[in-house]
Amino acid sequence: MGLKILLVNGSHPFGHSQGKLSETLQGVANETLTGLGHTVHETIVTKGYVIEEEIEKFASSDVVLYQFPGWWMGLPWPLKKYIDEVFTVGFGKLFASDGRSRTSPTKNYGKGGLLHGKSYMLSTTWNAPFEAFHEFGNFFDGRGVDNVLYPVHKAHEFLAMTSLPSFTANDVIKNPQVESYISAYKLHLQKVLPAY
Repeated sequence: MGLKILLVNGSHPFGHSQGKLSETLQGVANETLTGLGHTVHETIVTKGYVIEEEIEKFASSDVVLYQFPGWWMGLPWPLKKYIDEVFTVGFGKLFASDGRSRTSPTKNYGKGGLLHGKSYMLSTTWNAPFEAFHEFGNFFDGRGVDNVLYPVHKAHEFLAMTSLPSFTANDVIKNPQVESYISAYKLHLQKVLPAY
């Protein structure tokens, strides 16, 4: 029996972006993971959601897989709102406290999560080329995409979730290679979330 996986599409039509690549990659994930024997549920943030239902999806899923474009070095605002709402209202189901105690108020912050044994994965698209993230002296000075998205990782760690290796499609506006992204993403998913 496979994993229960929640796919969260956090793209949002805005400016020159219509969210088509995120929609395509979300479809690739759905098809690939279903084909590997996993059970897949989807949330498309811009189509609306019920906060309590999303909390239950998080609590019952083994893996949450996000698909979104990097906007101004972070999340599209509807996805940030989704995370803020779901995680905050999820008190008691997603986290029990901030982890501290009255006897040690400066220790164990971020250790009150309830989603032990659950994982998440980030699949992101960027106009920035690969080199901008990984070359020292380039824009992100070799920090890589996961350090650029450090606050997103910390938010999930607060819930006691662990990260799976991220997937990134680069240079998606100036030099789009959609078929290459699709092939690479399928291989990534097969490696990270193999068939059971």
